[in-house]
Amino acid sequence: MRFSRLLSILLLAITLALAPLSTARSKNTGFLDRTVSLHGTTYKYQVFVPDNWSSRQKWPVILFLHGSGERGSDGLLPTDVGIAHAIRENRSRFPAVVVLPQCLKDHLWVHPQMEEMALAALAAATKEFKGDPKRTYLTGLSMGGHGTWDLAIKHPGKFAAVVPICGAIVLSEHSRQQFPELAKDAYTEDPKSYADAAGKIGKTPVWIFHGDADDAVSPANSRNMYHALKAAGGDVHYTEYPGVGHNSWDKAYAEPDLTSWLFSKSL
Repeated sequence: MRFSRLLSILLLAITLALAPLSTARSKNTGFLDRTVSLHGTTYKYQVFVPDNWSSRQKWPVILFLHGSGERGSDGLLPTDVGIAHAIRENRSRFPAVVVLPQCLKDHLWVHPQMEEMALAALAAATKEFKGDPKRTYLTGLSMGGHGTWDLAIKHPGKFAAVVPICGAIVLSEHSRQQFPELAKDAYTEDPKSYADAAGKIGKTPVWIFHGDADDAVSPANSRNMYHALKAAGGDVHYTEYPGVGHNSWDKAYAEPDLTSWLFSKSL
């Protein structure tokens, strides 16, 4: 009887001792609030950390750039769309640290300060959550697709693979008028623009997605980049969804082969 009581006390003590560890673990997985400060400004962003995360290994890292509708400063809106939605549907498909910065209102991802912020958030999350620089990936949709192309062009060799969804390398006419400071250095609708962009992206693996009924960003943008990358000898795939409008990202992030393709790439 005494032994049984001692055993019960021991088991209770072990349970109480492990409880804080279990609570701490639960607080350090899922979608986590983070901030990064640059030039006196603090930006909120989110990091998704998989349930089985451990500091004993390095992890793949995905940088996700949202579309124009998720701009703001709350740090939360990017967790409702795109890759975040796919993670909520089936998080086991994404055994990676996913970084979700937020572009400010009245800005584009291609603004230098927004790209700097996104890369700073990526660096901070990579350091905190044991990210693998050789398995760091880039993806984005719509305005974030534009930002994805731009970062891939400006930072060749940084990302192991790139997934632009319904994006463009060409600045829209509306954006040119709204942001004349960006227009002077932006690509124009010219075959030389696509050839130059493809040459800078080089051998970085790219999988492009677009809907053929997209009336917000013409699929011609993605088709032109696909052909330019092929002509340059790039490693590129292109998926175009018949009858799909601007929202091609739900289908793209649900593609059964996307994550296996992505995580097979390494620098």
